[in-house]
Amino acid sequence: MESWLFFVSNPNLDVDFYQGIRVLCMHVVTKYVSLHSRGEIDAVNITESVESAVSETELKDGIVTVFVPGSTGALTTIEYESGLLRDFPAMLEKLVPKHFDYAHGSNGHSHVRASIIGPSITIPFKDGRLTLGTWQQLVFLELDTRPRSRDLVLQIIGE
Repeated sequence: MESWLFFVSNPNLDVDFYQGIRVLCMHVVTKYVSLHSRGEIDAVNITESVESAVSETELKDGIVTVFVPGSTGALTTIEYESGLLRDFPAMLEKLVPKHFDYAHGSNGHSHVRASIIGPSITIPFKDGRLTLGTWQQLVFLELDTRPRSRDLVLQIIGE
């Protein structure tokens, strides 16, 4: 039987319309992960923190979206190992050089880099576990020119 997900905002809808259709109830839980970065190009492995937050909800299957408020932080996945942790900043320097005549000023490159990588990432979870690959970790990238404290927002949706 095919299932549909309905988000009903009108309590006056005719219930007879939904007979024979399985309506799934999804739960939405918001959590936060706090971290402190060392400044520009700091890569922080947040995989365990996010997986722990998902596990605490006791939801079995769903998705988690991680979002960094601010315009100089970014989220991605990468194999969190020393070679790639050196390669990634080198690649960013070639794509978006630090020393360029940015109209924004001293951290213009930070904003451009963050906008290219993106402020959020969504990961499915199954049986309460993130469905990441064997060598894939979830990473927060600090792209600002100074150390920062960040509160990442986790929106966990599932059943």
